[in-house]
Amino acid sequence: MKTAYDALIIGAGHNGLTCAAYLAAAGRKVLVLEKREVVGGAAVTETFHPGFRNSVASYTVSLLQPKVIADLDLPRHGLRVVPRRINNFLPLGESGYLLAGGGRTREEVAKFSRRDAERLPAYEARLEQLADVLRVLALAPPPNITDNGWWAALPELLRAGRLGRRLHALPAGLRQELLDLFTISAAEYLDRWFESAPIKALFGFDGIVGNYASPYAPGTAYVLLHHVFGESNGVKGAWGHAIGGMGAITQAMAACCRERGVEIRTGAGVREVLVRDGRAVGVVTDQDERIEARAVVANVNPKLLYERLIDPAHVPEATRERMANWRCGSGTLRMNVALSRLPDFSVLPGEGDHLTAGIIIAPSLAYMDRAWRDAHDFGWSREPVVEMLIPSTLDDSLAPPGHHVASLFCQHVAPQLPDGRSWDDHREEVADLMIATVERHAPGFAASVLGRQVLTPLDLERTFGLIGGDIFHGALSLNQLFSARPMLGQAGYRGAIDGLFLCGSGTHPGGGVTGAPGHNAARVVLGC
Repeated sequence: MKTAYDALIIGAGHNGLTCAAYLAAAGRKVLVLEKREVVGGAAVTETFHPGFRNSVASYTVSLLQPKVIADLDLPRHGLRVVPRRINNFLPLGESGYLLAGGGRTREEVAKFSRRDAERLPAYEARLEQLADVLRVLALAPPPNITDNGWWAALPELLRAGRLGRRLHALPAGLRQELLDLFTISAAEYLDRWFESAPIKALFGFDGIVGNYASPYAPGTAYVLLHHVFGESNGVKGAWGHAIGGMGAITQAMAACCRERGVEIRTGAGVREVLVRDGRAVGVVTDQDERIEARAVVANVNPKLLYERLIDPAHVPEATRERMANWRCGSGTLRMNVALSRLPDFSVLPGEGDHLTAGIIIAPSLAYMDRAWRDAHDFGWSREPVVEMLIPSTLDDSLAPPGHHVASLFCQHVAPQLPDGRSWDDHREEVADLMIATVERHAPGFAASVLGRQVLTPLDLERTFGLIGGDIFHGALSLNQLFSARPMLGQAGYRGAIDGLFLCGSGTHPGGGVTGAPGHNAARVVLGC
């Protein structure tokens, strides 16, 4: 069969589209196949209740790489991002509330601890120094030392040497702190800086969001850092909203791709990756169409790729073993809610900039720890962690006049329920609990709900291919990061089979709507 394409990309999520755009810019003929009827993967905007639209899964902007935005000229293709007026709002019940961002964080923290307020600028400066290291590392393949001989390993050794020199240029104390962040818990790291529970809760939430773990678990400090290395509209560490929802990002990417000649097919799922003589040569679609290409690029969870899309006979034993142990499962439940009015919080009544923030219901690290333990033992937290955003406060295109939409990102729920129970039997029960959790802080919230969309971990897997509901395509633990993502010897975006490449969040630098894996993978494909 004649090879029709230079590259065939499985999955039109944001990384797949990013990769396609770069390959097409270099003159490659590219086909993108998407199982759903809409491009975007988990970064999509859809109507979930008559008259109400929202970002269905991913829900906020910060980690999207500025280089990707510029190289794909996304603003010209319709992307506009507006900042939150306040970054975060934590209602704390009888203790009041904490606001962060908008130039108010230090005075807000001083309400609980003057010492913490004095420490805050040094903490933010330190995190910014460390985040700068991640920003540099994010747009380059990590060292990928293999057993193919010294000549093949030479480029990787040189890359490792350049990385070593960059890290060596950091002060010794900062190098040690960076190492600590990869290994210790978010709680341990925050205890080094602060004494008050609210400020630890504010920063500690970043250590557990999308991460099925207690904030006291080793490795959660890195997840905290991972969530702060982004920027919005040139402001480092800031969070924003894409007008039209997260689908505006991927629609702009798709427009760029089409302008560059990329062919995108929706409703075209891939059933199998074709392997011939030890090389990936194409795919078979769900419609039994065979399509061949010189390079097959998978924008899916590595576990899904190697365990469901490739005949096990073609997957090396070491890769099969790695995927059997690949840890997936974010422990999250997503809800989109149509509201008749804005919520009214007891601790800060009325409308205001706090309603444009990420509203975090989790008053302490101890609360987050109990939530995780409860979910681990029972299946979900009876007192869950909930982050709520109300994007319609910044974007009136999402709801009818006078109405609003809210995104609820709920932690912790078990990726798989214990005792053989199914999420299909408990979806609405747990959704009611999440609504009730907000209701405790904003009386009348439940009565304002006109409709809702509930996505359990099982729903996220069925709809978006997020195994175990894992938003990162694999946990961001030390053994699944950098040169070990997805495994040692395959960190350079090349798969276990010749002609196969990976460009999704299961590769370096990991999850979030960044575009970095797609950018990096395209460079590798073009170099082959």
